[in-house]
Amino acid sequence: MRIRPIEISLFILSVLGVLFGLMFLSEKGGVQKEQTQDDGFSFEGISLKYPAYTTFLGLDKDQDSSLTRQDILKVTEIVKPLEIEMSNSKNDIALTKEIKQLPDFSKIDTTQLIRIKYPSDNPDFANELRKKLSSRSCRIIHYGDSQIEGDRITAYLRNRLQHMYGGSGPGFLPILPVYRQISALIEPSENWERFAYFDPTKKKFSHKKYGAYLSASRFTPYQKIRPDSLALDSLPLIKASVTIGKSKKTYAKFRRFTKIGLHYGNANSPIKVSVYNDDVLIQQDTLIADGRYHHYKIRTSTTPTNLKIEFEGKVSADFYGLTLDGGSRVQIDNVAMRGASGTIFTSTNAATYSRMVRSLDPKIVIMQYGGNTMPYLKDSTDVDKYAKRVASQVNWIRRRAKKSSFIFIGPTDMCLPVNGKMETYPMLPYLNAKLMETCLSNNVAYWSMYDAMGGKGSMELWVDEKLTAKDYMHFTWKGTKIISELFFTALYLDLKKPDKNDNA
Repeated sequence: MRIRPIEISLFILSVLGVLFGLMFLSEKGGVQKEQTQDDGFSFEGISLKYPAYTTFLGLDKDQDSSLTRQDILKVTEIVKPLEIEMSNSKNDIALTKEIKQLPDFSKIDTTQLIRIKYPSDNPDFANELRKKLSSRSCRIIHYGDSQIEGDRITAYLRNRLQHMYGGSGPGFLPILPVYRQISALIEPSENWERFAYFDPTKKKFSHKKYGAYLSASRFTPYQKIRPDSLALDSLPLIKASVTIGKSKKTYAKFRRFTKIGLHYGNANSPIKVSVYNDDVLIQQDTLIADGRYHHYKIRTSTTPTNLKIEFEGKVSADFYGLTLDGGSRVQIDNVAMRGASGTIFTSTNAATYSRMVRSLDPKIVIMQYGGNTMPYLKDSTDVDKYAKRVASQVNWIRRRAKKSSFIFIGPTDMCLPVNGKMETYPMLPYLNAKLMETCLSNNVAYWSMYDAMGGKGSMELWVDEKLTAKDYMHFTWKGTKIISELFFTALYLDLKKPDKNDNA
C-alpha cells in the first residue's frame, strides 16, 4: 500500500494537534514535589509532567524576569557594611572610633531603603525604641530560624547598636553549640548533650521546661522519672565542664565581657559548681536544687582570659545556656532555631519561660520567621492560618515579657524550580503582605526582608552575585553584612533624634 505525502502530513498534523490539545489539560504547577513544581496533570494517581499552553506560548505575564542584575546591584550599593575588627591592633582602634560617626547619609540614597513599618495606632513606637536603647540596660532577644544561625545578622546588628548606645559582649551562647559561631570561644567537655524544643530529632522533655532560649544542655542523660533517694545514692558522681574564652575572629566589642550568667533549671539534686580563671579558683557554690529556674552569676573585674566552669553531680540540671555581657547598655541574644517557623512558644512550659524572661528582662524582642513554613503553604487559607499562629505566639510572649517592644523581620525571597527555572514561591508575596498586616494590627513593627532584597525574583540574582548560597535561601557572609546593614540603616533612620534628621 502506497502512502501519499498528503496522508503523512495529515498524520503529523493530527499528532501535533493532539499534543497541543493536551496542553489545555495541563495545569501550571500541576505536578508538585517537595522542592519542585512543574506543569502537568494527573490521571488515576499517575502524574505526568507536560507543559501548559501558557508556558509553551510564552503567555505567562507573571514572570520573575522583570528584575535585572543592575537592579540588585543598586540594592546592594545603597549601604556600605562594616568589616570585622579581627584583632586589637591600632587599625582596629581607629576603625572603632570611625564606627561612632556612621552611617554617612550624605552617601546614602535613603529614598531607596525599605523602611520599617510601624503600627498606625502606636505613633510613639520608634520613640519608645530610642528610649529603651538609650537606657542603662537594654537586652534584646533575637529569635529566628536558620537564617540567623551562627550569630549571623544578630552579630552585625549587635555590633552596630553597641557602638551607638554602649555595651559589649556577645550575649547568649549555649553550653553545647551545635553550629559554628565566631562570637566567643566555647569548649564543652565531651559528656554534654543538647536538647532543643525545636529539634525534631531529639526526644522532648515531658516537663517542657526549656526556658526563654528553648534549648538546654545536660551532662547526664535525661530521664522522665526522677530517681528516688535510694537510686540516687547508687549513682556515681559525674564531672563536666565548659571553658569560655575571647574569640580573635569576632567584633572587638564582643571580646569584652565581665558579667557571666549561667541559666539553669530542673535541678533536683546537689550540683557543685567551681569557677576558675587561668586555673585559679575564683568562685565555688552549690546550685539551688529546687527544680525551678535560676540565674547563677559570675562576676570578674576584667574579661576572663580562660574561664572554666566545672560541674560535679549525680544528675544534671537543664542548663539553658550562658550570657556573656559587658555589664550595662545594649546586649543582644541570638536564639537560632533551625527548621522552626516561630510557632512553638505557646506549647512550652509557661512558668519556666516566665521566670527566665523576667530575669533577663528584655526590652525588645525581634522575631524572624516565615521561610521554613513557605514550602507548605498551598493557598491563601494556609497563609492566613499561619499569620494567626504568629500573632498568638507574639501575644503569648508579650504577656510574659510585658516591657518588650516587638519587631518582626519577614522572610527572604525564596525560589523553587518550576519547569527547570527558579521562580519565587507563588504564595510568598501574599505571605509577606499578610504577616505585615497581622504584625501591624498587633502592635508589632515589621521589616520586609523580601522587599529589601528587591522583591519577586531577587533571590536568583542574589545567588548569581554570591550573596546567597546555592540553596536559594541562606545568605553568604557578604550577603549577611549587606542585608544586616540595610535593616540597621532603616532602624537608625527612625532612631535618630528629630534635630539630626536634616540630611536624612
